[in-house]
Amino acid sequence: MSTLPVFATPSTVAPGLDPDWVAGTVRIALDEDLGTAPGRDVTSQATIPPSATGVADLVAREDGVVAGLVVVQDVLDQVASRLALPAPTVVFHAQDGDAVVAGQVLASLEGRTQVLLVAERTLLNLASRASGVATATRAFARELEGTGAQVLDTRKTTPGLRALQKYAVRAGGGTNKRMGLYDVAMVKDNHVVAAGSVAAAIRAVREMFPDVQIQVEADTTDQALEALASGADFLLLDNMDPARLAETVAAVREREGHDGVPAHVELEATGNLTLGKARAVAAAGVDFLSVGALTHSAPILDLALDLRA
Repeated sequence: MSTLPVFATPSTVAPGLDPDWVAGTVRIALDEDLGTAPGRDVTSQATIPPSATGVADLVAREDGVVAGLVVVQDVLDQVASRLALPAPTVVFHAQDGDAVVAGQVLASLEGRTQVLLVAERTLLNLASRASGVATATRAFARELEGTGAQVLDTRKTTPGLRALQKYAVRAGGGTNKRMGLYDVAMVKDNHVVAAGSVAAAIRAVREMFPDVQIQVEADTTDQALEALASGADFLLLDNMDPARLAETVAAVREREGHDGVPAHVELEATGNLTLGKARAVAAAGVDFLSVGALTHSAPILDLALDLRA
């Protein structure tokens, strides 16, 4: 009898992913692999009878943090539908967000062998990429433990996979920043040039979109204080060296609770932040470190689907 733990299917644990988004993303990925629906896998369909059944294990080939198990059943279901075969069942032995080790079985899949092998690459592509993001995020989250600062993601995501990658950041212990251009206003240098000033840019956003928070990017202490005086809700401190960052944080904290400034202004450090710099940056007193590399540069976590002999 197996001694592996058994967990509920990810779809029952409120992963925070829109099921319609998952279904659409899987559909696009399968179209890439199989051609226009229903498509075909000329190797698997030629060499494996539709009636053949088997069991395959989803296995971690290296240590890391797993994410993306939530998509596994959807991939299997869609492949089964395309092939007009029954969908395999899945027993999960790990959950998204779990630390895993090389050789660990994450899930066991049982059903028609054609479905298992046609689904293999799509489910591995999605789960491996999500797990890589979760693994990179967990490293930053651990480095920041005890500092009071949190690691944030950015919009530097793989086109079409933002929701999954930001979900993976959460699974790894990080925090999502804005999902896109629609939910938070970020006034950057080009916006200031276009609007004429920081104050004018903030005023324009407030007039047209009064429901959104406004963040302003600052490269210097003076810019940060100007943004604060102009009504920014929170600040992005970009590419500041540790001394300048500490100086800016102190200056902002001195103004909190006075002259209309909120009692606490959230401060986010960004710009070429590496794991080795993270703790020193957090020590300056910022609330967040935003790290684009979590999503644009994290290597995948190597996962495999091994068919049992």
